[in-house]
Amino acid sequence: MPQPIAYLSFNGNCADAMKFYERALDGKLELMMTFGDSPMCAQMPKQSHSLIMHARLALEGGNSLGALYAGDCPANAPYEGIKGVSLTLNYDTVAQAERVFAALADGGTVTMPMQAAFWAKTWGMLVDKFGTPWIINGENLPI
Repeated sequence: MPQPIAYLSFNGNCADAMKFYERALDGKLELMMTFGDSPMCAQMPKQSHSLIMHARLALEGGNSLGALYAGDCPANAPYEGIKGVSLTLNYDTVAQAERVFAALADGGTVTMPMQAAFWAKTWGMLVDKFGTPWIINGENLPI
């Protein structure tokens, strides 16, 4: 069965964002290709050549999103930010959830501090410094 994979768009800072997520989420960056390194290089505006066309970050463990994909918007496409969606990560322990929440919150904005809920022993919401909204759950409970 197909598994959804988040594909994030950035405004020229995709490489920085993906390196941040690699550290914060304990992932492994498997690919970071610029428009200039791609087979489409000749069709892309020169000002896009140093931007990231495609990045792939593999995530560990039982997260429902097994990877994060991302890229910068090409120079000829307007960037409008991430709207109407949050990435959710579920962790087996409160400690794991709190560690990832703190890492992602560094330089970002906490919109809901970590706290108990009826579906998890802890959860919280934030928007990281790259504008990506996150929901982090720790020790999900049966509902």
